[in-house]
Amino acid sequence: MKRDKPSLLPRPLLGLAAALLLAAGLGAAPRAQAQAAYPAKPVRVVVAFTAGGTTDILARAVTQQMSEKLGQPFVIDNKPGGGGNIGTEFVVRAPADGYTLIVNSVGPMAVNQTLYKSLPYDPLRDLVPVVQIADVPNVLVVNPEVPAKTLEEFIAYAKANPNKLNYGSTGIGTSSHLSSYMLGKRIGADTLHVPYKGANALTDLLAGRIQFMFATIPSVIPHIRAGKLRAIAVSSLKRSRSLPDVPTVAEKGFGDFSAGSWFGFFAPKGTPAPVIALLNKSVNDALPSLEAQMIREGADPVGGTPEQFGKFTRQEYEKWKSIVRESGATAE
Repeated sequence: MKRDKPSLLPRPLLGLAAALLLAAGLGAAPRAQAQAAYPAKPVRVVVAFTAGGTTDILARAVTQQMSEKLGQPFVIDNKPGGGGNIGTEFVVRAPADGYTLIVNSVGPMAVNQTLYKSLPYDPLRDLVPVVQIADVPNVLVVNPEVPAKTLEEFIAYAKANPNKLNYGSTGIGTSSHLSSYMLGKRIGADTLHVPYKGANALTDLLAGRIQFMFATIPSVIPHIRAGKLRAIAVSSLKRSRSLPDVPTVAEKGFGDFSAGSWFGFFAPKGTPAPVIALLNKSVNDALPSLEAQMIREGADPVGGTPEQFGKFTRQEYEKWKSIVRESGATAE
């Protein structure tokens, strides 16, 4: 009978080696199961702005779908303040385990790093892109008392009435401010900026205390449909699917004019790649069922890969850095 080849290890060491191998196997199994089980508990989704705004509305719509698909609550946590900086920094400092995310926008991600001179973090370095949710173009809206129905008529009226048109914004350095600044520079008209905090600008526009502003489409589309505001042009390079009859500024002779808002998911740097991939797929899977609702309310769904969103965010940072510096806007 053929004997087994003797082991080179002494018998006591053989037992120790077997025990170590068994322990390693038992240790790897829970780790693999824990990773496969994500999310195993509720996920906090920070919104760095107040409830009811565009960021908040989009975040709630998408996270409801994610909760249903992934079997855990995705809970919105509004942390407004500092132009989005407070909520953004909270997520930058959070554990990179996939259980704290942020739905963020152009301001905190692409503008504030230039607008604020002493941010204690770098959003492009300290957060990683997950997926873009939507593009939300700004729309140039005027109070109906302004005698202009087209961009050409608006430009002529603004030039004929220097420093008599006041435009509102949701704050210095916001997309609504910088969009109007860009237009004024391009058309050579002198208009006056009146910065507000949040929705107060829209209140005064409706009352006629200011004459025009660039606003996100979701915030004003009900008033456009009701005839309380007149839409003149949108700030995206392509017409918005929400307002297909409203021309772009670009097609009216300003070919490179592009200044809008956008929204997407980010996670703390170091969040595991499989978690990022699962979240990305979950949002991409959710967007088709939300498309009609989002377009009706003023947003163009996007989706795509983390890499595409990361490249887009960096391009937006470079664009807005130049515009903020040219405008001289500063929040500090």
